[in-house]
Amino acid sequence: MNTIDMENLGLGRELLAGASVAYPGLFPGRIVSQSRDLYTAVAERGELTAEVSGKFRFEAGTLSHFPAVGDFVLLDRNEDTGGNGIIHAVLPRKSAFIRKAAGTSNDEQVVAANIDTVFLCMSLNSDFNLRRMERYLGVAWDSGAVPVIVLTKADLCDDLARRLAEVGTVACGAEVLVTSSLSEDGWISVRRYLGRGKTVAFIGSSGVGKSTLINRLLGWDALATKGLRNDDKGRHTTTRRELIVLPEGGAVIDTPGMRELGIESADFSKAFADIGELAAECRFRDCTHSGEPGCAVRRAMDEGLLSAERLAAWKKLKKEAGYEGLNSRQIESEKLSVMFADVGGMKNARKFAKEINKKRHGY
Repeated sequence: MNTIDMENLGLGRELLAGASVAYPGLFPGRIVSQSRDLYTAVAERGELTAEVSGKFRFEAGTLSHFPAVGDFVLLDRNEDTGGNGIIHAVLPRKSAFIRKAAGTSNDEQVVAANIDTVFLCMSLNSDFNLRRMERYLGVAWDSGAVPVIVLTKADLCDDLARRLAEVGTVACGAEVLVTSSLSEDGWISVRRYLGRGKTVAFIGSSGVGKSTLINRLLGWDALATKGLRNDDKGRHTTTRRELIVLPEGGAVIDTPGMRELGIESADFSKAFADIGELAAECRFRDCTHSGEPGCAVRRAMDEGLLSAERLAAWKKLKKEAGYEGLNSRQIESEKLSVMFADVGGMKNARKFAKEINKKRHGY
């Protein structure tokens, strides 16, 4: 039987070595899809259906603690030998694109885990929306992955230069790529982010062309695609998150369309770096940019260097994420407190990490 190259799927030797010490007798796998409480995982000897153990389910605090597409997990087997495999642990994530889960629970949902690059897709037709892209960027920078803006359907855009200039006002360090499904080389720029051990994810609204791009990367039509509706908006095609191994190495995660993205946490220092730099020049450190004297942000608006819409979006997203009234240092402290709440806060998390390190090195 041919074995699966787990390193090509992004499983690093250091992570594997740590898992072998902490969980002897279990086998590593990676989640490629989920259907309700069942998962499809790929392990060294192929794909298998799996479910979490009873102990795992009992101890999982929130939805985000359960396996997600892209997660590396530890299983009781490494091949399909009949019956469901049992997932005993989720290995530490190097990155996670997280959104606020639907409904009223205020829980968080992991859209994709362990990704190196997240392609934020927006088409150059009526789907074009700078405010939505700001949301995507805030969450993407916070995820630990590198965000890249991918503008699709360039063939439907009458004024590409103007659109690129508009995107440039919100990109703040993220590279911007332009693609077209009609051009053979219109998607080549995406390929340089791929390769052995690399995982990329495509995030965006329904019908912006994510599946078309992935089919081009695969070299065949593995994912269903549909054309535009009469209102020039895309048709929804992808129905679930799925990890696909690429023929030239690495993997790609396709996700269902997300027109609305509830923010659980975001990195405003990068997504709104322009406002942050201006705010540092304000006369008062606690300036709210609402009319105080010596406000560099309001001055930039008066001079046409910053739009009122972008400032309003920044304030709205900070409020939504629960960061209203906090400066950048306070925001980072709040994010760490939330992240390590389950182990008693950041101080206990550091203590816990030291103890694990001592056990691992035998001192």
